[in-house]
Amino acid sequence: MVTAVKITPTLASPASKPQSLDTAMPYETRTALHLKGLVPSAVENFAAQDARAYEQLKNKGSDLEKYIFLSWLRNTNLNLFYRLVLSHLKEIAPIIYTPTVGQACQEFSHIYPFLAPPSAVDGLYIPLSEVDSIDEIIENYRASIPAGCVPETTVITDGSRILGLGDLGMNGMGIPVGKLQLYVAAAGLDPTRCLPIVLDFGTDNAKYLEDPLYLGIRQKRPADEE
Repeated sequence: MVTAVKITPTLASPASKPQSLDTAMPYETRTALHLKGLVPSAVENFAAQDARAYEQLKNKGSDLEKYIFLSWLRNTNLNLFYRLVLSHLKEIAPIIYTPTVGQACQEFSHIYPFLAPPSAVDGLYIPLSEVDSIDEIIENYRASIPAGCVPETTVITDGSRILGLGDLGMNGMGIPVGKLQLYVAAAGLDPTRCLPIVLDFGTDNAKYLEDPLYLGIRQKRPADEE
């Protein structure tokens, strides 16, 4: 089950991290930020960056590899990611959402470490086992990201019914992430004001409970009353 909600919390979004111009950074900026010698000497325009990113995307051997590449790009260079998406929307939309996101969700626990750098916070994970610590979870989230942008839209899932694939548990996080990317690309939402959330209530899917690499809590879903 997935829900989109308009919210007005006092949180900053993971996408609010400052974006580097990377190889498009002018020499004077590199000097001011003490980056001289830490990046290649060429100063490129955005078109060259876009062309390189698209070349890498086309060179991936499968749609899942393209999904992983695009996720890493989004978590390291948000501006470049959305330039690429908007320039090739018909080609990329089926990768960041259906049908490829279904496979990504099924394998989410196996590909998670490769979707973003270790320091990147790409959404909020709220397990049922930590519901009494919700205030601490939110404070940890706030402390992990720069202040500045307050999320206006969140997509929330409990992973119970994912794209006809059934109960994927915590692996369903790919759906809120994917939906918000489409909302940004197609509806013009500010990506720095979007927040994906998964409510990890466990799973009744024996495949994931028995998977040694599954990253969600290892228990069956609670009764409706709980």
